Parts: sequence; C-alpha cells; structure tokens
Amino acid sequence: MKPMLLTATEIIPSGADWLFETKYDGFRCILEWNKDIELYSRNEGNLSKQFPEILDFLASIKEKMKSYLPLALDGELVCLANDYKSEFSIVQSRARLRSKEKIKDQLNHFPCQFVVFDILQIKGKDITNLSFLKRKAKLKELFEKVSLPVTVMQNNLTSVQMVEPFEDSNQLWKQLVIYNGEGVVAKEISSQWIENTRTNSWLKIKNWRYVNVMVTAYEQENNFFIGSVLSEKEFVEVVTFKHGMKEEEIKILSQLFKQNGVKINQNRWELSPSICVKIACIDFVGGKLREPRFEAFEFNIEPVDCTWHKLEKDLYPLPPSVEITHPDKPIFPLVRIEKDDYLYYLQVISPYLLPFLFNRPLTLIRYPHGVPGESFYQKSAPVHVPSFVTVKDDQLYCNNVETLLWLGNQLAIEYHIPFQPVNSSGPTEIVFDLDPPSVEAFHLTLEAANQMKVIFDGLGFLSFIKTSGGKGMQIYIPLPANSFTYEDTGLFTKFICDFLIEQAPSLYTIERLKKNRRKKLYLDYVQHREGKTIIAPYSPRGNESGFIATPLEWEEVKPGLTPDQFTIPVMIERVRAKGDLFRHFRKNVNNNEEALTRFLRELKGE
Repeated sequence: MKPMLLTATEIIPSGADWLFETKYDGFRCILEWNKDIELYSRNEGNLSKQFPEILDFLASIKEKMKSYLPLALDGELVCLANDYKSEFSIVQSRARLRSKEKIKDQLNHFPCQFVVFDILQIKGKDITNLSFLKRKAKLKELFEKVSLPVTVMQNNLTSVQMVEPFEDSNQLWKQLVIYNGEGVVAKEISSQWIENTRTNSWLKIKNWRYVNVMVTAYEQENNFFIGSVLSEKEFVEVVTFKHGMKEEEIKILSQLFKQNGVKINQNRWELSPSICVKIACIDFVGGKLREPRFEAFEFNIEPVDCTWHKLEKDLYPLPPSVEITHPDKPIFPLVRIEKDDYLYYLQVISPYLLPFLFNRPLTLIRYPHGVPGESFYQKSAPVHVPSFVTVKDDQLYCNNVETLLWLGNQLAIEYHIPFQPVNSSGPTEIVFDLDPPSVEAFHLTLEAANQMKVIFDGLGFLSFIKTSGGKGMQIYIPLPANSFTYEDTGLFTKFICDFLIEQAPSLYTIERLKKNRRKKLYLDYVQHREGKTIIAPYSPRGNESGFIATPLEWEEVKPGLTPDQFTIPVMIERVRAKGDLFRHFRKNVNNNEEALTRFLRELKGE
C-alpha cells in the first residue's frame, strides 16, 4: 500500500472546508497490523526492524487492540525535538541501520515515535472511502478507547501518538514558527484517501528558513552551484543548489565561473567568495541545507558576513513574539559568548530544560551586565510581563520556550526550582547534593556518588545524576506526585548520609559550617525541604566559563570526569550526540515509590 501524496503550495487555504495539521519532517509510514505488526515506508520498504520501540510498544497493548484488528494507520516516523518538530537526520540515520546493536544504542539515546494522522482500515474494514473528517473522528475514538495520546507531545514517552487537527491555521502556524517546525498540512474535510495519488485535497505549506551563502563553485554536469559560509577563517560548503533559478540566471552565473574562476577538473570551477545569494531551506542535515531553493542575489552582503554563526541563527530563528535587545552584548566574555549565543543555547536546550521548570515557581539569578558582575535573585514577577508568561501569586513560571527566551534576554542565567510542582502536596524527587571542599577534591564526589549508586541499586531505586555546574554533583530519585511528605523523604536522606559517614568518617560530613568540615565532602540533605530550591538540570551557572548543570550517564561517573568539561558549546554538541539523558526521569517513578515505601516501613519497624 503506497500512501496518498501531498501537493506543495505557498498559501494556506482558508474556510470551514479545511483542517490543519503539523507537518513533521520524518519518514512517511503506513502501519499494517494483522497477525504481525509491520511498518512500511513510502516506497513499501519494511522498516519494522529499524524501529523496534514502535513494535514493542504496540505489542505491549495488544490485548487492548485485538478487537480492532486488522488495522492500518497512516502517519510519520519521527524523532521529536519538540511538539512541532522532528529531527529528520536521526530518523534517516536509523532507517539505514542494519545492526541490532547499533539500533539498540541509537534508540536508547534517540527513541522514535509513530505519529498517526489517518486511519485506513479498522476491524479489517477498509474505510478509505469515508471523508477525512469522519476518518479523523474514528481515529480519535480509537486512540481514546485504548488510552493513547490524541495530541503529539515530545515529553510523553508513549511511542504512538495522534496528530491533532486544528480548525484555525493561524493558531497552528504561530506555534510552528515559535518551535521551528517544518510546516503545515491542510486537508479538505471531504477528501477520501486515495492510494499512491498526489492530490490537491492535501496541501503542504513549508516553514521556510532563509540563509545567505557565498557562491564558491560551479559543477557543469548538472548545472549545480555550491554555496559556502565562513567558519574558523575558512569557507565551508553547506549547499548545492539550482532549483529556483531562472535559465538566464544559471547561464550568466555559470559563464562568470568559467571566465573568472579556477578550473579544478573537467566538471568543476571555483571562484573566490564574492557573490552572495539567499537560499530558502527547511533544515540542515548531514552538513548540507535541506531542500534548498534559490531566492535572490544579495550583492550588498560581504563575504565576512556569511558566517557559520549567522547560518545557525537564520536556520533556528527566535520567536518573533520575543523582543531581543543588544544581541551582541558579552555575557560570558572569558569564553566569548554573547547574548545571541546564550539565547541560542536556551533555544536548543529548551525541550530538555522546560519539563523541569514547568509549573514550578522560579528563583532566578540575573546578571544584568554579564558574568562575572553584579547579580541579584529574582522571585517576584515584574509588573508588566508578556501575555505568554505565566504568573501565579506574584511568582514567575517558565512553561514555554517564549518565556525561557524572554528571561534569557533579561540575562537570567541561573534557574533554581523547588522539589515539587504546584500541583503536588509533597516532593516529586529526592535530591542529594554532594559538595566537595574544592574543585581539586572532586574525586571525593565521584567516590561518594558511586557508593550511593550501589546503595540505591540494592534498595531498588532508579537514580539519576548530574553535575551542579559548580564544583559538585547531585543525585536524583524521582517520585510520583502526592505520594510522600518531606518528613518521609527526610528520614530516608538522613539515614543514607549517616550510613555513608559511618562507613567513611574521614571522607564525608553533614556539618553545615564550612570552617568545621575539615576538607571533607559535605552531604547536604538538609536543603531537601519544602520551599528550598536547587539548580535545574541543564541550567547555566554564573561562573566565568558558563558551566552547565549537566545530566550524566552513570558510566561517565569515573576518574577523569571534571565539572569544567561542560560549557555551553559543549552542551549543544552533547545533546545532539547523546540526546536527553533525563528523558526517562519520570518513567519508573512507581518502582521508586514501592522501594521508598518498603524502606520507610522497615525503618519504622512496621
């Protein structure tokens, strides 16, 4: 079964005859579930082995689904960067893998999802002749009956989710622009699903990004031009393009290369950067702009202005709703990070940071003149805030990327949060703060962390670890909301710290006064109380190099690890290579609840 195809257009249709959906940049896929579950690509290639997490999840709900089989669903294989954007390069890379070990390693770091936008068959009955509106209603009804999400949510660990339809295209487009999504799909509500047919009833409208490049080479065989940008004093090729150019433009530009350029071989001429062009694209994948289209010559732009730095900013523009002031202001001058670099970090890290900030009153540390410099704490909301900012009881909440960037523009550097969101009566995580006497004594932190990991494993707890962004580390044990009091968790944290001190009194202490710690590692459990706060995972810190409170794999907690390894540029590359190491933070909270309940009963002699 080959899917129905979309027609590209530049204008979103209007009127009550249309519904609108997010267009995700992934692999179009049809799921067929009879006796077996199979995933088929647009060209009918079988992708089932490359995406085992989808099959495993569906197999786990087979009892719920069996009365609806045979079933066929139309959707997209994606790796969600946020609710409106998929990382195409990850899906593409996964689809090419053949080794089970490599597939397993990649899905551990970058699990994929199947987002469903249509239903073609249910209970063995073909329903493609029904209207899209009726098919969508049947799809939603099915998902609700088997408790599957009816909206796409990046932080929902469910591997199969439904693409939500919008009646208002402007509402959807606004969100796409904020989150740099690929585009919108407009679907006529009366449309039937017609196999392997490109139709005007389904339209795709791309959210184009526009970048400037210098034309540095011409390849005669296909009349292709090569565009480059300046990176580390050298021009790096980032695009091959021709589409969008008029025949006359191709002719004139190719003659210019042949007359004034250097002939490299029978096919290629190169020219010193002197001609700038604007290119439309949708992303940057594999070192090249994705779906490039020539837009215009930009003769007023100099080669030194076509930089890698500028390319990144143009590919991932900040939301137009957030006003940015003084983007070139030095924020961490020691490491040459300006405000727009800092905001770019917040934008990249927002899918990982925001879940920890969501619905928690913020305590910010702001550095209005950059780091180092004057700083102050901020808890109360200012008098005037943008409409996208949540304020409750005069306290600021950061519940979306617009608020995060608005705060970043005001040079909020550190984001401290309580141990519970507002909708929980007790802590939703236990946190142990391991504070060595100095950076040079960081080895004590490593030793303590590994000893605690052994204890937690033995007691049946799933734990997570991060650097503090300073000289220490912090260990987390996630808990369900409304399950324990701070008195409960205090009994546990005190017991663990007392036990460690009993085992190694020369290494560890719970002494609050620094002058009395005698170069021992301070085990801070007193801070874990209602109303107290801790630095959020992925938050920067107000030190000169801009270190980050960095989630770690437990395998990384070994000699050689130092807290100064994790700077803003390093973290951007780290999440691209490893994904979100705290992604499963809430996955097994019920196991931790059972383990803590059991521990407290034994401690109390019940």
